[in-house]
Amino acid sequence: MTRVVCRQLAPVLGDLEANRQASADAVRDAVAAGAEIVVLPELVTSGYVFADRAEAAAAAITPGHPLFADWAAAAGRAVVVGGFCERGGDGGLYNSAAVVDAGGVRAVYRKTHLWDREKLVFDQGDDRPPVVDTAAGRLGVLICYDLEFPESTRDLAVRGADLLVAPVNWPLVDRPAGERPPEVVIAMAAARVNRVAIACCDRAGPERGQRWTEGTTIIDCSGWVAATPGPDGAAVADLDLAASRDKALSPRNHAFGDRRPELYDGEGPLSSWETGAAGRRRPTNGALVG
Repeated sequence: MTRVVCRQLAPVLGDLEANRQASADAVRDAVAAGAEIVVLPELVTSGYVFADRAEAAAAAITPGHPLFADWAAAAGRAVVVGGFCERGGDGGLYNSAAVVDAGGVRAVYRKTHLWDREKLVFDQGDDRPPVVDTAAGRLGVLICYDLEFPESTRDLAVRGADLLVAPVNWPLVDRPAGERPPEVVIAMAAARVNRVAIACCDRAGPERGQRWTEGTTIIDCSGWVAATPGPDGAAVADLDLAASRDKALSPRNHAFGDRRPELYDGEGPLSSWETGAAGRRRPTNGALVG
């Protein structure tokens, strides 16, 4: 079993030093509790609700910043995944996540699907989300809104991820009484259809009037919730990550072996009803064309 800890924090907007200390302390506490994988929120180093790109740029750091050395020192034998506001060597500004272990930064992922006003602040990442081999297992990295694209979660699972780790900032939305947050429902479905565990670490604390779901959730590879945060903001789950490698659903069914990508990759033949109306066909956006 592998102990996964998601630590829900309330970063202070623009206060790098306060966030540096709080995040390193959170890693240290999680490791003291037996964590082998620690997940921190999206943009935990900077806060989220920036007024404009210039304000975000003032809070941005590079992967070589000493903050990551703090995470590495606190991690010991564990692996840490957390969000940060990245100043890219290409001059870009990115909503990114770093994978860190005792050796330092192992990988950086730049968010590829930007949500709402993020498009006014950040540049879009163009690299495929990574699957990172670590001492604790193969980690696939996504950030928040990325989880809502089934192509992304499927791709990481097909590439052999044992656990999808997702730093998130989920804005609070209305939902019927007794229902889980919609983002958690999406993550549960992604875990179940891909037979892969998922750890989502949300944030806490209002910021410039924005409230957050505080929906941190760890989900096993069957799609069931394994842990949510306690009073200290930590969600703790012991997961059998080897189970994520078993994609058998029944003696005759396999989550990936039963796929028919030739029928839904946009290249397969259309059904007769789609081609029968005066020779018209229906493209992937659903509109009829000649």
